[in-house]
Amino acid sequence: MKIRDLFRLMVEKEASDLFLRINTFPRARIHGKVQTIGSEVITKEDMIATSNLLLATEERKRRYTQNLDIDFVHTEPEVGRFRINIFTQRGTPSIVARHVHMHVKTFEELNLPAELLRKFCEESMGLVLMCGPAGSGKSTAIASMIEYINQHREKHIVTIEDPIEFLFKDQKCIINQRELGIDVHSYPLALKHVTQQSPDVIFIGNTRDMETMSAAISATELGTFVITTFHTINAIQTIVRMVNFFPPHLHDEIRMQLSLILKGVVSLRLLPRKDGQGRIPAYETLVVTPTISRLIREGDVKEIQNFIDEGELFGMQSFKKSLVNLVQQGLVDEEEARSVADSKDEFNLELKGIKQFLK
Repeated sequence: MKIRDLFRLMVEKEASDLFLRINTFPRARIHGKVQTIGSEVITKEDMIATSNLLLATEERKRRYTQNLDIDFVHTEPEVGRFRINIFTQRGTPSIVARHVHMHVKTFEELNLPAELLRKFCEESMGLVLMCGPAGSGKSTAIASMIEYINQHREKHIVTIEDPIEFLFKDQKCIINQRELGIDVHSYPLALKHVTQQSPDVIFIGNTRDMETMSAAISATELGTFVITTFHTINAIQTIVRMVNFFPPHLHDEIRMQLSLILKGVVSLRLLPRKDGQGRIPAYETLVVTPTISRLIREGDVKEIQNFIDEGELFGMQSFKKSLVNLVQQGLVDEEEARSVADSKDEFNLELKGIKQFLK
């Protein structure tokens, strides 16, 4: 099958990802499960031809030849946008394509905590983190936040992405989107000069090193609202990871800064719906109250989980509570929810309505 036909089939089946490798059938991730979608085995010649088609420019070919790995967005007319990763395995190209939806959905359409995210979007400065493993819906959730700000506030938004996924049309905001490798060489370099571009909101595609984290903190301290993502599984791990980016002698200083600038953390995990109609997010939410701020500053990060468990009044919710809610609403199978819980024992107790009191 031609790549265009596979893209079209992928969209029809509502697949999130397409997997192409020689000597196997095309496969796609449909509602979280990898399934075969083609009847013809991909040959080496097929793969080379498809790779050359997608690596349409000399610059892309040069980057792939140099790094043996490349990430970019491809638009297939009348089909859709796809985030493409071409990498090398056993000496031949392999391709993973992710469907990037053109329409940015609302918080309600995504089954996200709408009231809390709207509250975050009203912030004029500070840091909000969207966390979760790869493919958990972080980019989609942040796109919904950017679009909400775009519709309701008069701001200048600067995004720094690798690559650009969702495209935004200016409404109340003016939005400048910069792509690594094309518009700027690195996250730290982009952030070094971003404050001279008079931004109100900055979206950093992924924070994965000390230089980027340090630049993000500096941007918030200069009065900017920053949103970024982490590949962490929950709020506690996220805070620990942020501090551990830095050498030990700076930990106290970083904890102090975070206690002042961090507004909240939203952690996502996608689960297949019980009715088979796609996936739905379970989420943990942390809102930085004065008590949470003190715990971060003092380094008592483990104590924060107790406040997440009991912080519904402030918009906080634990993963186990979110999973139990999805089960009780009939949206997710109980065993499916249990399989992704941080602690199966705690999930079982929550499902039975038994509170845990931790000392």
